[in-house]
Amino acid sequence: MRRLVVWAPLAAIAVLLTVFAIALTGRPEGTPGDPMAGQPLPELPVTEFGAGFAPFDPATIDGPYLLNFWASWCAPCRIEHPLLMDLAEAGIPVHGITYADRPENARAFLSELGNPFTSLAADHERRAALELGVTGAPETFIIDGSGIIRARWRGAITPQIWEQRLEPVWQAAADEAEAR
Repeated sequence: MRRLVVWAPLAAIAVLLTVFAIALTGRPEGTPGDPMAGQPLPELPVTEFGAGFAPFDPATIDGPYLLNFWASWCAPCRIEHPLLMDLAEAGIPVHGITYADRPENARAFLSELGNPFTSLAADHERRAALELGVTGAPETFIIDGSGIIRARWRGAITPQIWEQRLEPVWQAAADEAEAR
């Protein structure tokens, strides 16, 4: 009986840790379990980012692209920014929507770190984020050439996440667009 009293709590902790580990390392975002995957990009209630920046208009985008929700106040956005710069430099269109950010702060962020965005929009009231189920910044979507959401990643994109989880989806969308 005494052994049961000692080992039962440890066994319960081991079970909980296993459940948490499975939940954290389970299905990646953008798989069929993601409710946005396979859905057309909805009309997004955004405003123009401002003078000197191309406005985000999905109807004018030809081919697949990344849609990145970001903010100047967001520490993970700062972490993923160099990768977005690299992707843009490699010719991958990255379009951005600022998430609940002050325009002057967002401009200062881009002035300091560079602008990887082909076009920009602002979502001051988080209404566009609500349409897409965005839970916070950063969050990135892969949109194919037909305007269908192929994948989503919540959080900062690292080189490893890009290579293992998102680049294959991006490449499939790019290959499909090229075949058309």
